[in-house]
Amino acid sequence: MEVGILSLGCAKNQVDTEVMQGVLKENKYQLTDDYYSADIVIINTCGFIDDAKKESIDHILEVAKLRSQGKIKALIVAGCLSQRYQESIKEEIPEIDALIGTENMDRIGEVISSVLQGEFVSYLERRKINDKVMPREPYTFSHSVYVKIAEGCNNHCSYCAIPIIRGQYRSRSIEGIEKEVISFIEKGAKEINLIAQDTTYYGKDLYGSYKLAELLERIASLEGDFWVRVLYGYPTRITDELIEVINKHDKICSYLDIPLQHVSDNVLKGMNRGGNENQIRDLVYKLRDQIPNLTLRTSFIVGFPGETEDDFNKLLSFIEEVEFDHVGVFRYSKEEDTKAYEMKQEVSEEIKEDRYMRTMELQQSITRQKNEEKVGKFLKVLIDEKLDDEPTTSVARGKMHAPEVDGSIIVPNCNASVGEFVDIEVIHALDYDLIGEMTNELSE
Repeated sequence: MEVGILSLGCAKNQVDTEVMQGVLKENKYQLTDDYYSADIVIINTCGFIDDAKKESIDHILEVAKLRSQGKIKALIVAGCLSQRYQESIKEEIPEIDALIGTENMDRIGEVISSVLQGEFVSYLERRKINDKVMPREPYTFSHSVYVKIAEGCNNHCSYCAIPIIRGQYRSRSIEGIEKEVISFIEKGAKEINLIAQDTTYYGKDLYGSYKLAELLERIASLEGDFWVRVLYGYPTRITDELIEVINKHDKICSYLDIPLQHVSDNVLKGMNRGGNENQIRDLVYKLRDQIPNLTLRTSFIVGFPGETEDDFNKLLSFIEEVEFDHVGVFRYSKEEDTKAYEMKQEVSEEIKEDRYMRTMELQQSITRQKNEEKVGKFLKVLIDEKLDDEPTTSVARGKMHAPEVDGSIIVPNCNASVGEFVDIEVIHALDYDLIGEMTNELSE
């Protein structure tokens, strides 16, 4: 029996999808990329912001039509949308055969067995975090993997529904994470990306203190030729110990992803974010000073309720001053059951769009300039894929590029295989990407 899974949303959702695929493969189900030809379709949804919810609902309705026409045997909806709207989603879309919440992906085999017997089932309860090494079947690349080190979030930012959807912060054990990383390295993984809603909070709930630095020390001490990268940190929890361990190990990418969301004190207060503009500035300069060749990625929200033109100009000035390597920009999305939902002084959609475009245009010029500065440099890069229409051309990434969200390096005339490290010289810069050529010179 063929099962097709569509994974929407963030990297954390991708991990959940890979767990479902691994469990299904162990249970002898056939996986297919084409859900039009599948017997059973699973949609792993995102319910974070309006655009993501709309995308999820559109896909559910599309597959629900196939279900009503008898072209598939079952439609299973998993993930954030199921967890958040469990009371209404089945009522609104009766073609759904089962709901799986964010903490029950490993039970997909049980779900399908019940559904095939004609039962409607919903597994939505909160559970103790699973610390076992679960079977994982890659959704994208097998050489670059995400490892979820915790579930949930304790930050309670006023705009964010994640604590409602995924619950309070729960860390996995260092030993459990280490075992999973070892299993990936033994299977040939070359890049380990540590993820959570807030990686810098890791360990506080379980051990009584922040343990991200200790976790990185354990992983970087493992044998093998691989990188480890940390994503989704919180600015007020970047410790000196974390800085020290990044500098200590070449296996740890000199790369930090620290979503700041804004820099105006007025907006930060409304968002219930820690820190202020001066503290954020001091942190950025400290990190740049203490971590050689650091790549800094961040994200910002524009159009938050009460954001004035002065607040927005402070944000633009800050970006222009500190010159982040990579920036993601989001238009504020009003989310039910959050504190910001009731806030007055809403910013119009037209102003949100204008501020989004102005921020993106500024960052594009900064990224282009930083790319120009890399021309002539020698880099160690990881081959991600070959172009279908040009099989001798590879798409690669350096330590300065996180998967999916940052730029890439195009390498023509490259005979290396996907998942290999190679040395290249950067010969040309584009707005977001680089072009390189193979070299025998020692990379940085």
